[in-house]
Amino acid sequence: MMNKNLLMDNGCKELLQYGVLDTKGRLKRLVKKYVLGRKTAPEDLIFWPTGLLAGGLWYCRADLAGQCGKGWQGKAFDEDQAHEEIMRIEGALDLYFDRWRGKGMPLYYLDDLVAGETFLEQYLNRAGRTDKELKGGEFRTRQYRQAVDKMADYAVEYAKDEAGSLLYRAGRGNGYVFADTLGLVCPFLYRYGMTFNRQECMELAVKQIANFLAYGMDGVSGLPYHGYDMTDGCKYGIIGWGRAVGWMLRGMSKCFLSDYGRQRLREPFIKLVDTVLAYQREDGAFSWQLQALEGPKDTSVTGMVCTALKEGIELKILVGDHYRQAFERGRDSLKESIRGGKVYDCSGECEDFARYPQKYDAYPWSLGSALIICEYTTE
Repeated sequence: MMNKNLLMDNGCKELLQYGVLDTKGRLKRLVKKYVLGRKTAPEDLIFWPTGLLAGGLWYCRADLAGQCGKGWQGKAFDEDQAHEEIMRIEGALDLYFDRWRGKGMPLYYLDDLVAGETFLEQYLNRAGRTDKELKGGEFRTRQYRQAVDKMADYAVEYAKDEAGSLLYRAGRGNGYVFADTLGLVCPFLYRYGMTFNRQECMELAVKQIANFLAYGMDGVSGLPYHGYDMTDGCKYGIIGWGRAVGWMLRGMSKCFLSDYGRQRLREPFIKLVDTVLAYQREDGAFSWQLQALEGPKDTSVTGMVCTALKEGIELKILVGDHYRQAFERGRDSLKESIRGGKVYDCSGECEDFARYPQKYDAYPWSLGSALIICEYTTE
């Protein structure tokens, strides 16, 4: 039986451990870089897998805090346990932020901006409060503000193609635009722009999505390619890669916080959701490639699609019982893959266009979504 306490506990653990090199890993990296003279990737302490985990944990923290004092949807609710969980989550998120800040707050990739969503929420949770017991006081609040300002400026100044789309890996000599960018960058940019009255950030977020809808979609199926390049007019990767769809829906659903995003993206979002739901499997899940209905199910895709469904329903963008039923079927399917606080049946990390390892295990990118869509229970 799924126990969300175990999900949260494992989320806190993986937030601080995933992607961090141990002594052996650091030595191998040094040898590769300085002895063999090979290019090595930096140790990115806020790379997208942990950024998704941070977002899922913050959702749990806010959900628990909101239920204290009024029970849990009519169910028995242990407030002492809830406060303990809140403190555990906040402690893990503080360590996550401090570890990165202690390294000088480096930003290596667009992927790092996912973590900015949680840093911004932590800033907003502190801003304006005068509680003397607030950990770190105004100084710590300023640190969060400095972090999100740096992230927003990084995106605004980042290399773009002629249409204004962010190049996924600037400096590699190509003009590739990835669907991933829509879910990695747009949610943070839009929320930041709303918070600090920076319209250009909101416009940049919406432009990424509008451009991909114009240049990155398959005209027959209505599903996205993994990416495109305006310099040669070619679309790349496979059609309907599940996480590309998930990234798109994630980016779109988080731009409905104000009329600016709603007016421009509401109809394309509903259209894409309807297209995606046609590929929901009989077991309620979604496959690693949506059209591969007889292939492996993928909890990362299922989780991302269901998170967007949940947000669309709550914001009244998606209206109708069939959306709620699709969400519930997907959530219940994902729960069947949860064991010991981990979410299995998740496809491995994509390596590039059309390089999708068929290795299925438990990864942070399925756990992050599960923290959002799975209801709280101690059963």
